[in-house]
Amino acid sequence: MIGLNYSHCPQAKSWVDGSEGHSEFPIQNLPFGIFSPSGSDLPRGGIAIGDFVLDVAAMADLLPPAAGKTARQADAPSLNGLFALGNEAMRALRLALFDLLADAKHEAAVRPHLHAAADCQMHLPFAIGDYTDFYAGIHHAENIGRQFRPENPLLPNYKFVPIGYHGRSSSIRPSGVNVVRPQGQSRGPGMEVPRFGPTGRLDYELEMAVWIGTGNTLGKPISIGKAADHIAGLSLLNDWSARDVQAWEYQPLGPLLSKNFHTTVSPWVVTTCALAPFRMAQPTRPDGDPAPLPYLNDAADQGHGAFSVSIEVAIQTERMRAEGKAAERISKGSMAAMYWTVAQLVTHHTVGGCNLRPGDLLGTGTLSGEDRTSWGSLAELTEGGKMPIQLSNGEKRTFLEDGDEIVMTAHAEQDGCVPIGFGECRARIVRG
Repeated sequence: MIGLNYSHCPQAKSWVDGSEGHSEFPIQNLPFGIFSPSGSDLPRGGIAIGDFVLDVAAMADLLPPAAGKTARQADAPSLNGLFALGNEAMRALRLALFDLLADAKHEAAVRPHLHAAADCQMHLPFAIGDYTDFYAGIHHAENIGRQFRPENPLLPNYKFVPIGYHGRSSSIRPSGVNVVRPQGQSRGPGMEVPRFGPTGRLDYELEMAVWIGTGNTLGKPISIGKAADHIAGLSLLNDWSARDVQAWEYQPLGPLLSKNFHTTVSPWVVTTCALAPFRMAQPTRPDGDPAPLPYLNDAADQGHGAFSVSIEVAIQTERMRAEGKAAERISKGSMAAMYWTVAQLVTHHTVGGCNLRPGDLLGTGTLSGEDRTSWGSLAELTEGGKMPIQLSNGEKRTFLEDGDEIVMTAHAEQDGCVPIGFGECRARIVRG
């Protein structure tokens, strides 16, 4: 597992204007993404530093030979080839880029390749071959299960096996792309025949995205002790859900149209190296809960396989925008709500022989905390639409209306460390 190094030092500073104390992208972060600078239609790999994006491949000749060879892989429309080189290669590249940005003697050579982030277009970071969404947030599982099974909200398998389903990769989009309200079948109380039309119960789900760097061979699972080596990094993820369509279609094989219409991810990948100071012990399971089965149980993973990341959801309605009001926070939670670690998700996904590939995406599932203020979906906050939430301008919401924009943010935080952010995961609901 990648450990701490000098790039995590709280005293580290960059010569890049505005990067010191930046709420998202100080020099201690340096997340990777795919961007097109102003006036160009050629996407390429970059890193975020303050309010700028640095063209990684353009730095190749300024870097040590091995890191320069790695940097040239960023001259591509996706990060797949770059992260396929493995976490050790990415660690060396990140440190070499850190050195350029920390030492003012490199400013003259580097500055021409810094682009104002506001002038850049961001793209999906990876060419996503496969997408799997898990259900690792236990409080969300309990809250949703309680609406259908008040006495037994969790099914018997939940505490033994990481639950997940295969999602649709073709409809994943980066932050800022509008969500067209989906249509589908639904059947409410008293209906003999289902209705077809636009969903009336559109919801968000606050999740984290887990990106695969190096994959595995078909038939050769990734062991729990090696799983962290295959994780490129994390982003934010919004698993949009049509709750009325979902309720009608999900039995017996799970969701289809209720989930496949759109998934939003934040465009920056915060690497496992950058996240090293924010690792923490996996929360202890309650008394009476079973221990993970041996193939999912690793002392090191239990000791520091979780992440100290706070996550928030805000909403900006059409009326708020008209009135010049900013998005209003409606919940704040934590990655500590995960019943399973990200390494356990990777290992379980491959234990039957499935091969993961560079750029594959795993969603954690909705990350709700125990308290109502930390619940990560409207289905929970409104108790299935029975109790509307009240916004400060007097508006109410049970589910999302056209024109509503959901903004998710996240920050890795730990005492003695400079906080680092993930950027926004933002999208607006529109009528098709």
